[in-house]
Amino acid sequence: MNRPKKILITGATGNIGIELLQQLKTTKQLEGVSIFLRDSKKNRKMIRPYEDAISVFWGDLLNPQSLIPACTDQEVVIHLAGVIPPAFHDNPERSLNINVGGTRNVIDVLEKHNPTAFLIFSSSVAVYGDRLKNPEIRVGDPLDRTMDDQYGIGKIQSEELIQNSQLNWSILRLSAIMGFGNHKVSGIIFQVPLDTPMEICTVRDCARAFVHAPDHVRELSKRIFNLGGGETCRISYRDYLSRAFLSFGMGKLTFPEHSFATCNFHCGDYADGDDLEEILRFQEDNIDSYFEEFHANVHPVQRFFTRPFAGIAKWYLRTLSEPYKAFKSQNKEEMIRFFGTTNIN
Repeated sequence: MNRPKKILITGATGNIGIELLQQLKTTKQLEGVSIFLRDSKKNRKMIRPYEDAISVFWGDLLNPQSLIPACTDQEVVIHLAGVIPPAFHDNPERSLNINVGGTRNVIDVLEKHNPTAFLIFSSSVAVYGDRLKNPEIRVGDPLDRTMDDQYGIGKIQSEELIQNSQLNWSILRLSAIMGFGNHKVSGIIFQVPLDTPMEICTVRDCARAFVHAPDHVRELSKRIFNLGGGETCRISYRDYLSRAFLSFGMGKLTFPEHSFATCNFHCGDYADGDDLEEILRFQEDNIDSYFEEFHANVHPVQRFFTRPFAGIAKWYLRTLSEPYKAFKSQNKEEMIRFFGTTNIN
């Protein structure tokens, strides 16, 4: 079938969005592409390499009127915009409003002004909740509507809005999407149990899926898929973090007991991930090629100067560990959240 001539992308300056634009530029597919962005100096700078070839609509997801010009006449809308962790947790109430309220506004505007548009939504593995005990995930598995993670709850709510809409749609539940550069470390690393099975997907492969998706609206229509990197991208969180620490020059993964949570986080392996791969053919990276590029993106000078101070760096990181703080203060509510019990010593 012919590729849609008019495609709108929201969230085009996020990690996936900017990679999507770059791939569309490289493959000379920017003609007919529009983006919807919040106006800021950072966003204007990021889209400068593409602005001569695309249409840019400035607005706010929470302002439906600003969405109307962007959504009108589009054939496909790729909805990537939203606040993701760890930034999500800085202001969960506001972030949830942007993620769910923004999605609701996109749906409402499309239903009123462009009801034939095809909506592709980026959801998350977070909707499945804690899968430590049963890590093989399939699309038909029950969603965890009782989880403590408001980010995951927001994705479930957004999915429901889409499925109950009058639009044609597809939902892609993204696994742990990993970039190669701009490495930022936050306390969220301690909220993931070390035994968590992970199926990562590189931001490059993920963006490639969205590049190909508009060519396959018939196969994607009214269907939900798990989007991951495939079997060759599976690793335990312990091994992932260990390899990342070595790349940074941080040495071995040595932290006090109870630094890491032991429950109540998401991730797992997509047992049915081949369903989407057979349609979109986007998986090219594997866990070794990912870490080769990850390592290459850590400057040797940074690694050289980090090694002598690795102990201090790990001490500082440990101060960011919410599970460790909960254990040391014997905060029962937080201990149940991170460890599932207060009976630890």
